Amino acid sequence: RVLDYSYDGVMTSLEESLERMGVDRVDIVFVHDPDDHERDAMEGAFPALEQLRSEGVIRSYGAGMNQSAMLQRFVDNTDLDVVMCAGRFSLLEQPALHDLLPSAVARGVSVIAAGVFNSGILATDNPHSGSHYNYAPAPDDVVQKARDIQTLCADHGYSLPQVAAQFPLLHPAIAVVCLGARNGGQAQRNSELFDREVPRDFYQHLADEGLVSHEVLAY
Repeated sequence: RVLDYSYDGVMTSLEESLERMGVDRVDIVFVHDPDDHERDAMEGAFPALEQLRSEGVIRSYGAGMNQSAMLQRFVDNTDLDVVMCAGRFSLLEQPALHDLLPSAVARGVSVIAAGVFNSGILATDNPHSGSHYNYAPAPDDVVQKARDIQTLCADHGYSLPQVAAQFPLLHPAIAVVCLGARNGGQAQRNSELFDREVPRDFYQHLADEGLVSHEVLAY
């Protein structure tokens, strides 16, 4: 495999993908993690996807990353349809509030919230020192914050994963919450996290306790 965010590279990649899948068009294509290739994505990948969308080969295109700042620049400077932001708008951190999400609202770009469990620590009701946070062992202060949130969740009859999964939907820019699953049981569990709505008042309580930003509830 090689990283190739050039115009020709994207065209070739999609052509080969369509052939492997046995289809002549797809609904959406993401430019994945171009962190060290921003210029190549802007000058190569996105123009290619714009061309493919105009031809009807793809219905929409966007970018998916573990950061929000570059996604904001893509929203502001291209005509993409959607971005997937992983981990930057979760119960534990909300940097996307200050860059990506305002631009997405202004430009009418949909945002998919992924990584809402921050790679594991919010996925169960037992945050602990061995939990993963952003693909590494969680620092003590993060573990403590997760425990504080979990305690309030339990006091009000909610699970930590349930509250974490529904949290991004408080913001009008968020169109979808994307949860990963290793098997059918996890997929079923993920679906059930949305069976009972967590009320806005509970998130207000978290904000009043200083556990999430009050700005989340300003919309």
